[in-house]
Amino acid sequence: MSLTLAIVGRPNVGKSTLFNRLVGKRLALVDDQPGVTRDLREGQARLGDLRFTVIDTAGLENATDDSLQGRMRRLTERAVDMADICLFMIDARAGVTPNDEIFADILRRRSAHVILAANKAEGAAADAGVIEAYGLGLGEPIRLSAEHGEGLNDLYAILMPLADKMEKAAEEQAPETDVDLDPEGEEDDAEGGVQEAPVITADKPLQVAVVGRPNAGKSTLINRILGEERLLTGPEAGITRDAISLQIDWDGTPMRIFDTAGMRKKAKVQEKLEKLSVSDGLRAVKFAEVVVVLLDAAIPFEQQDLRIADLAEREGRAVVIAVNKWDVEENKQDKLRELKESFDRLLPQLRGAPLVTVSAKTGRGLDRLHAAILRAHAVWNRRIPTAALNRWLIGMLEQHPPPAPQGKRIKLRYMTQAKTRPPGFVVMCSHPDKMPESYSRYLVNGLRADFDMPGTPIRLTLRGQGDKNPYKGRRKKNAGALTKHLKSRG
Repeated sequence: MSLTLAIVGRPNVGKSTLFNRLVGKRLALVDDQPGVTRDLREGQARLGDLRFTVIDTAGLENATDDSLQGRMRRLTERAVDMADICLFMIDARAGVTPNDEIFADILRRRSAHVILAANKAEGAAADAGVIEAYGLGLGEPIRLSAEHGEGLNDLYAILMPLADKMEKAAEEQAPETDVDLDPEGEEDDAEGGVQEAPVITADKPLQVAVVGRPNAGKSTLINRILGEERLLTGPEAGITRDAISLQIDWDGTPMRIFDTAGMRKKAKVQEKLEKLSVSDGLRAVKFAEVVVVLLDAAIPFEQQDLRIADLAEREGRAVVIAVNKWDVEENKQDKLRELKESFDRLLPQLRGAPLVTVSAKTGRGLDRLHAAILRAHAVWNRRIPTAALNRWLIGMLEQHPPPAPQGKRIKLRYMTQAKTRPPGFVVMCSHPDKMPESYSRYLVNGLRADFDMPGTPIRLTLRGQGDKNPYKGRRKKNAGALTKHLKSRG
């Protein structure tokens, strides 16, 4: 479940106490003194059979300057923007305060889903405060006692339908990945050619995430594609905080593009907000079909760039490497040769993936980037007929037979494509556990070269089934049916 719940409210209304109860641990410091919590704290919550992410925030203060209270408030407001649901807590024993009314008005404007909770509501002393809470205009308040665990069933009853609705919306937006192929259709296309990607439509746009280190120019690039200044940009690193989704039509191709926060080395990510922003960027990678890893031409292939590209490959997404700020590069030919050499050496798992040079500032190279995205998407969806695969496998075995570890010869009997998005292949063989990794790489590299699948993640599974071939006899069965049909026609 990707649902995120932010707990917000004035200082000392019991936010951290509820946070600790939902995560089942004393992660947040709790004290009677107001203002103990200053940073955002994130945890994995459990409420009945519902699992979600919960964020404990600093107490909202009526301060908008650069003081500590003002900075804490801005941090909390950012958490409100990033969360799916906000739980607004008041102190039922203290009643509704003027600050509660101010913050209720802010939440009505900033959050799509606000749940009102009157905490410390045990006993008759809280009745007046609960009644006052109706006047905030946020619906019926939940009577809670975070300290004693009362009212959590009511919270569950409100969260569950919202969680179901958001999960359904997420499933509709998420791309299909690891798509199983129907083995029953093998005969229909066994002698046919390689099948390419499905048609991209406005209802099912191509989903693209732009990721990279801070200040690589991600927001500037997307603004250039859009043709307008929709995203905030500037010379400072780290302006973008959360993953922003934009629906566009780029040269006739419907796309949903995710602009993400810059991802720094883990050791440098200290701010709680930045940790939240990076996790939001990682989630955008999982929602994408094609991931554009944007590099800075001045400092390409830094360690973090390699980690980001490797993450996209491990998630099974099609990858395009784009090198930005190419307009300020002087020795373009030498630099391009150096980039390609570094790419092949540092990212062998993505060898052959598109590498394009662009300038987000001038717009040069965007046509090449568009073509590279479509090409990567087509390869990611590629389907190869079983007959062609097995002819290819015979040639690979003749060229380089598998080893015989401990004198046991490994026989590769049969191969088929089981999945697409990314392409996944199954090889039936004897002693799959003894097959060396180097031979699997030999087969994967051969698939890339011979079936024109550069750069896309390829999954190869070795399966031992003795002499059993799951497709054996199917052609005989079909041949028998054909003979019977011809006889019936005389």
